[in-house]
Amino acid sequence: MNKKELVLLLLGIFIMIQQSTKAQSADSPSYLYQIGIPDSLDSNLLQEKRDFWVQLPESYDEQRKVKYPVVFILDGGMHMSALHTVYNYYFGHHLPDMILVGISNRENRTRDLTISEISTRNGGPVNEASGGAELFTRFIEKELIPYVDGKYNTSSYRTLIGWSYGGLFTINTLINHPDLFANYIAIDPSLDWDDQKLLKEAKIKLQQENFKGKSLFVSLAAGQLHMFDEKINLNNIMQDTSEFTLFGRSIIEFSEFASKQQQNELNFSYKYYPGDYHWTITLPTISDGLVEQFEWFQLQSPSKYSDPETSLEELKQLVADREKTLNKHYGYQSPPLQEALLNQTGYTG
Repeated sequence: MNKKELVLLLLGIFIMIQQSTKAQSADSPSYLYQIGIPDSLDSNLLQEKRDFWVQLPESYDEQRKVKYPVVFILDGGMHMSALHTVYNYYFGHHLPDMILVGISNRENRTRDLTISEISTRNGGPVNEASGGAELFTRFIEKELIPYVDGKYNTSSYRTLIGWSYGGLFTINTLINHPDLFANYIAIDPSLDWDDQKLLKEAKIKLQQENFKGKSLFVSLAAGQLHMFDEKINLNNIMQDTSEFTLFGRSIIEFSEFASKQQQNELNFSYKYYPGDYHWTITLPTISDGLVEQFEWFQLQSPSKYSDPETSLEELKQLVADREKTLNKHYGYQSPPLQEALLNQTGYTG
């Protein structure tokens, strides 16, 4: 190859790369670079502007008037990407088409998500405002949910996800405002807050009140057992009385207690993540929590839908049974087979 041919070849490759890059820029939807539609709400209750992000499912069509379940995640700026990743991989067979809403807590996070005012924690002063969880709950109930419901085709079947202080907030919402959401996922919740205030309150309410139709998934990361003593593990942590293990002990104590309260009909699950830390546990918890809480959504006997030997009567019964299951959990009429799930069953044939 002579010099002229080499130059022409390199020029051709350069042009192809440029064209490919331009095509990707033109064809790639915006969510590849930014997850969720940015939105905001001027809150009368909080007396401030609150940002949030909304991610619509691919099947969303304003004209069809199909209702979509909604997942709200706290600390949306941090965790919206993890939620979207899980949803993007599991929607169809494991998860229904849903609207995802990430709520920002970057400005006054401690105030928004904690349940009481305190001045010291873990041996040090708390300089941030705290104890605003009830007010923030009212904001979600009275302003944010109505706003989202008014703008999009939402259903009343909602899920709330929170991490750390957000996990504390999530459990507080279940205990004190159970009707706001159907599912609750508390990721490494800060149940040690204010001398285990919520833990003590929850023990009473979990014994006395009914939580039928509600689901709670709680997680604990290994890194939260004891940050300075690797000898502390699940087998001996409850014998430790130091401040360093209070976080982990609080989650374990709550989970062991909640697991025994069969009479309240709460669908409760707890999982320990031995390979994760407080800052890595979000993604696996969202994945495990959502898939478990929507286990009822998964298609029963999927192979029968694509099997030519399946009779028409049997297919009708499968669809009727599925419709009954969905209506029971959602609390409203819902199509038994959404498009993505129907496609999956067809492609497996």
